[in-house]
Amino acid sequence: MVKQYFMPTRVILGEDSVKNNPSVFSEMGKKALIVTGRSSAKKNGSLDDVTEVLSKNGQEWSVFDRVMANPSVECVYEGASFARSEKVDFVIAIGGGSPMDAAKAINLLACQDIPRDRLFSGNYGAEILPMIFVPTTAGTGSEVTPYSILTDHGEETKISIASPILFPKVAFLDAKYMDNLPRDITVNTAIDALSHAVEGMLSVRANPMTDAIASESIRMISSCFDALKKFQLTRNDRGKLLYASTLAGMVIANTGTTAVHSMGYSLTYYKDIDHGRANGLLLAEFLKFIERHRPDKVEQILACMGMKKTDEFKDLFDELLGEKERLTLDEINMYTEKAMPKKNIRNSIAVPGKEDVLNIYKASLG
Repeated sequence: MVKQYFMPTRVILGEDSVKNNPSVFSEMGKKALIVTGRSSAKKNGSLDDVTEVLSKNGQEWSVFDRVMANPSVECVYEGASFARSEKVDFVIAIGGGSPMDAAKAINLLACQDIPRDRLFSGNYGAEILPMIFVPTTAGTGSEVTPYSILTDHGEETKISIASPILFPKVAFLDAKYMDNLPRDITVNTAIDALSHAVEGMLSVRANPMTDAIASESIRMISSCFDALKKFQLTRNDRGKLLYASTLAGMVIANTGTTAVHSMGYSLTYYKDIDHGRANGLLLAEFLKFIERHRPDKVEQILACMGMKKTDEFKDLFDELLGEKERLTLDEINMYTEKAMPKKNIRNSIAVPGKEDVLNIYKASLG
């Protein structure tokens, strides 16, 4: 297999990076569509910073703030209709993974006439508006990936749109927007980022470049474990987590994710478990599965965290995650059936069979 690395997004990081780079916005167009959620961007100052820059530049904007957690197919079609009616010529996403993923799909659908039954086909034209992303959580890394993950109620799961045209043009990283994030969001998004980096190293598409970036991401997140457990994070800690999340996004932009994501989607859809937490609930047992086939890779990952055994990893996650949700055997059987056909399963360096997936669910949540 030919392996490669590609990440065309310009990343600008540092405090007040949005306000200090008005020319980046002015180059994008005359009118922006700002895609965000209902409240967080208004509370953390990110929306104010963006609109202040647009106003000073003489640019117009319209706000689509109806993005919910785990955005649905219906939501992005609604957003695309709004974008066309407002005649915008570039897109700004502000928020966590949900607004960023939604913004990509809204942009795609605003530019291309894609019927519902072809939305996840992967067959798209080249038409897309330029995008600027301002992440306000440190988890998904969507600001540097070509993926848009949507909830499909027809299929009762989450499904990915993937295309190189979905890479944002620019991403601004400013940790100040995360100052007041509550513990659950902070921990779940950090686990999400760690899962991306770990899964990237366990992907069949991993290569020395992605492994180097993933290792740095894992080390950076690991340096914040004590602060996460005590929930005493400084601005510097927040900055490390944001940087590490973006690095992990760069990794999965090239490697994709593994069985952990395939298995976690049902936990999110049916049990309303946050995506990062869902990954975390499964990750330790998945590492143990991989260890039986590729102990060298697991040893490499653990070394980045200053650990020697997977049990140390499990103990850490038990502490971070707290009391775990429990699944019935019927739920485990159903979730296993839904996970097995997903392509992420086959992207693992050791591909779990149906019995393996069943056992990971049982050991994690049974």
